[in-house]
Amino acid sequence: MITVNSNNTSSKAQPETPCLAMRPREAAKALGISERLLWEWTNRGEVPHVRVGKAILYPVDVLRRWLDEQAATGKEVPNDTH
Repeated sequence: MITVNSNNTSSKAQPETPCLAMRPREAAKALGISERLLWEWTNRGEVPHVRVGKAILYPVDVLRRWLDEQAATGKEVPNDTH
C-alpha cells in the first residue's frame, strides 16, 4: 500500500495516512514507465488523472483499476505520439 510518512515524533504509534493520489513522478515510478511517457498518455487522455488547479494527480484506486483493466483485456497503450 502506498502511504505518506508521518513526521510526528510523538511516542504513541500513529497510523500512516493512506496516499489517495500520486504526483506524476510517483505515478510514473509506480507504473514502471518514464515521466515523459506518462505525460504523453495524460495529454491524450489515455490514463486516468485529475487536475486540481495546475496540479495533475493520479488517484491510486482509479489507476489500479485502470491497470487491471488494461491487463485483463490485453490492451496495449500505444507509446508513439503520432
